[in-house]
Amino acid sequence: MSRISGIDTKPEIKVRRHLHSLGFRYRKNVKELPGKPDIVLPKHRCVIFVHGCFWHGHPNCRRADLPERNKEFWKEKISKTILRDREKEKQLKVLGWRVLTVWQCEIRNRENTESTLNDLVRSIMHG
Repeated sequence: MSRISGIDTKPEIKVRRHLHSLGFRYRKNVKELPGKPDIVLPKHRCVIFVHGCFWHGHPNCRRADLPERNKEFWKEKISKTILRDREKEKQLKVLGWRVLTVWQCEIRNRENTESTLNDLVRSIMHG
């Protein structure tokens, strides 16, 4: 687990490259905001979290299945992460930020990536 990187993951880089190519300017991992969002678009008052399906418990995703070994440990760990994510999202909304989430599985293959990123851009622009 110590080799798991929390920042600059491949899915994050994919989302950031797409946004940058369209002229969006952003900040990464802003420590001053609750949850240290992966991408912050100050001009649009919007934050984006790029979540790994397993680590953040993506509902109805096969990548979020818990391992058979030590199942209770993982169940508790992922549950705490989900609760923490919800709390940070509430805090950000109270501060006036729009919160968007991109799941790892949504940008895994080319067709899904294009559709997901286009939806993301529409959400940024039109709230």
